[in-house]
Amino acid sequence: MRSWKSRGLLLGGSLLLTILVCGAGRADDTKSVKDEAAKPASMAKPADSSKPEAGLTDRERWLLERVELLEKRVAELESKEGKPNAEAAPTGETAASTGPASGVTAPMAAATTSTAVPASGVSNMAPSTMGAGTSNAGSSSLASSLTPGIGPSQDKPNSPNSAGQAQAKIEPFSDADWTWLNGNARTKEIFWDTKFFTPEIRADVNYVYDFNHPVDHSIGGSSELFRSSEVQLEQLGVGGDFHYDNVRARLMTQYGMYSVTTPRNDPSPGHGQWDLTGAYRYVSEAYGGYHFNVLHGINVDAGIFMSYVGLFSYYNFDNWAYQPSYVSSNTPWFFEGVRVQIFPTAHLKIEPWFINGWQSYASANHKPGLGGQIKWTPKPWLNIISNNYGLGEDDLFIHGRSRIHTDNSIEVKYYDKPENTLDKLAFSLTGDLGCEYGSGVSCYGNHKGGPKQSFVGWMGYNRFWFHRDLFAVTVGGGQINNPGRYLVLIPPINGQTAVTAATSSPYFTGNPGDPFKAWDSSITFDYMPKQYITFRAEYDYRHASVPYWTGQGGITPPGGNNGAPQFYACNNGASSGQTDLTLAGNSCAAAGSTVWFPDLRKNESFIDLSIMVKF
Repeated sequence: MRSWKSRGLLLGGSLLLTILVCGAGRADDTKSVKDEAAKPASMAKPADSSKPEAGLTDRERWLLERVELLEKRVAELESKEGKPNAEAAPTGETAASTGPASGVTAPMAAATTSTAVPASGVSNMAPSTMGAGTSNAGSSSLASSLTPGIGPSQDKPNSPNSAGQAQAKIEPFSDADWTWLNGNARTKEIFWDTKFFTPEIRADVNYVYDFNHPVDHSIGGSSELFRSSEVQLEQLGVGGDFHYDNVRARLMTQYGMYSVTTPRNDPSPGHGQWDLTGAYRYVSEAYGGYHFNVLHGINVDAGIFMSYVGLFSYYNFDNWAYQPSYVSSNTPWFFEGVRVQIFPTAHLKIEPWFINGWQSYASANHKPGLGGQIKWTPKPWLNIISNNYGLGEDDLFIHGRSRIHTDNSIEVKYYDKPENTLDKLAFSLTGDLGCEYGSGVSCYGNHKGGPKQSFVGWMGYNRFWFHRDLFAVTVGGGQINNPGRYLVLIPPINGQTAVTAATSSPYFTGNPGDPFKAWDSSITFDYMPKQYITFRAEYDYRHASVPYWTGQGGITPPGGNNGAPQFYACNNGASSGQTDLTLAGNSCAAAGSTVWFPDLRKNESFIDLSIMVKF
């Protein structure tokens, strides 16, 4: 407050000097000697006026000296507070060089990164209200402009007194607007927040029209879409972040389809006892940890947390498309274990993991998984992410077979003109490589170690924003080659799960060397009237090299699932009890029936409509 008062004195004196100097200059042309003699005694010239300055009257000299006294007083007050004499930053000084105050998180539009970050309490100020080069010393710069030649020059850097001051650390990834990223929520404001708890609520509802018209309304091969011709609640998540005295925790529930479909893809609960699927099915995130005030921050968390392998978020609201391509849909959405988030700078995160396995609640065998993520944002328009995984033995009941995987993405915002109808353009590109080795399979081909068991894939998306982000269109797609099918999502034929498929999957096998190639494409339209809601319409086309997608006949045996998906089923709905097709035919014939087969196709196309909400 003292510094603002001192600036006020300086500003007031400067304004007074400017007004009176102008008035005095005009009055001197008509003043007489009698007028000068009639001046009040209080206006008499100071004692040192024996050396008058040319062109200045006694009144002007007196006013100038008063201003100089005010400046000296301001300097004394500021020196007592340890502040520089001149706080005004040079015009155009960027937030990157000054940085926001510690603890302030102020997401700003990427186009305004040259704007100084506002102080705490105004961190949500619209970028348009702050011009480039705006500084804390608005009054000082105004005074300087009104009284040129008095006080420090505005085009000079801060005084040397400020050089030794410690710069406040920028909160990681807080000095730019990252809501444009694929996989990031676009919400910028929280309606209700406290020192202890930040709430979060998500709702995701969809309707799918499948052009294959499956009679049982069942969709396979996706981790996002599961039923056709029905309105389905994908996810209802309620939770948030707890934070107090450097202790942190996060909880997010998952009610709806996710509570069944996500645990279904994890084979690890088949290793040993206790119902881990039942224990975790209603939780998408649950962890606790501690924040260390080291570097730009270090977080240590343990529990269930998101993986972001494959770039897309587990929550569809955050993504550019509803149905992502295979390198995202077929890779982990979550991990259970321990992570350490290290922020060496405000634009770099190094995050090692010690986890149970590849998207697993437990370890499928006896080895844990190791991995990590590196995230780097050198520019407000560029995001680079690398995820890597290894060591884990993730094939249930197969000891000695390890998995390695690398997933790398780049996102670039290459156009940003908020005033235009087409206001933003960005693209993302992701590439994945991986393999399994040991216990009869090899990374490098049909060597003595066994047939090749690998994963190669990529995906790319381009997004167009319109009318100040009210509308958006995304086009994209990708492809994979996965011999051995170890990352192919097993179709839920007769209720098949990852656990039962580890024993036997008669209709869609996953044997070493089994071929699988696929590609897809999509176009997505978003209407976003508020930052908290998205109305989405999307068309997807997907193709596989082998019959894989649900056809019109469906993937459910007559009479429904018979509880034995590891065996061939009969057309009377009973299980044959056999994993060999010839023996299954004999078994079904003995019961007066024949072997039932699901209707699988190489092609699938559908339209999905969704409403997604996030608070």
